[in-house]
Amino acid sequence: MSDIYQFSRGTAPLLISIPHLGSQIPDAQRAQMTALGLESGDTDWHLDTLYQFAEALGASIIGARYSRYVVDLNRPPNDESLYPGQTKTGLCPAQTFRGDALYQHDGVLTDAEREHRLNTYWQPYHAKLREELDRIKAEHGTVLLWEAHSIASVLPRLFDGKLPDLNIGTSDGAACAPDILAAVSAQLENCADYTWAINGRFKGGYITRHYGSPADNVHAIQLEMCQSTYMNETHPYAYRQDLAGKVIPVVEGMVRAALEQTTARQR
Repeated sequence: MSDIYQFSRGTAPLLISIPHLGSQIPDAQRAQMTALGLESGDTDWHLDTLYQFAEALGASIIGARYSRYVVDLNRPPNDESLYPGQTKTGLCPAQTFRGDALYQHDGVLTDAEREHRLNTYWQPYHAKLREELDRIKAEHGTVLLWEAHSIASVLPRLFDGKLPDLNIGTSDGAACAPDILAAVSAQLENCADYTWAINGRFKGGYITRHYGSPADNVHAIQLEMCQSTYMNETHPYAYRQDLAGKVIPVVEGMVRAALEQTTARQR
């Protein structure tokens, strides 16, 4: 049991990572934050519920407990930009995705505080991620890392207009073998109910780019899905079973297809 992440071990060559699942904020940080910041609004809400189907697939699942407002687990430790020329949200953000202040009185984090958050929250999650990827690969000879994310469908500060409902990222093909991506793409092409894009505005964050290595039989795919497909996008961010019930089979179809293709590569 870890205070930093929740984890369950599976039997298949599949690891699902949900690095923005958490909404907890340490007491010392909470005292400095705005009321809006305390809502942890940019959390990838309810994805542990949405991905419950993965247990039956034999997936290992890891999800963060702490908010991305503490430290963003899907950003590089040196905080370099993943999308040069685009608005950067940062390793330890000071603003919400909409540009609202997270800290009272324009508070600025010290280098020491950033280092503390990196060591206390970021490093343990990534250590477990690396450990589990290595374990699965040693057992199966290959592994699929599925990065599960969600985001508000309209965020003018980050992208123009409405985001496609389902956004697949593989770092422009560098993080995943072409046949595995093709299996996912085929599922999307047969889906008329949702808009989608592959390596569009979202190409995969740090985890997808850093751990995905097809030459080493580690295949990483990120799905960034609009929260409007399964929940209310305004506080208190309620889960919508009527919506989720429609999109879950689509997500499951993609994960299952990718897993089957990954497993086929063992033969």
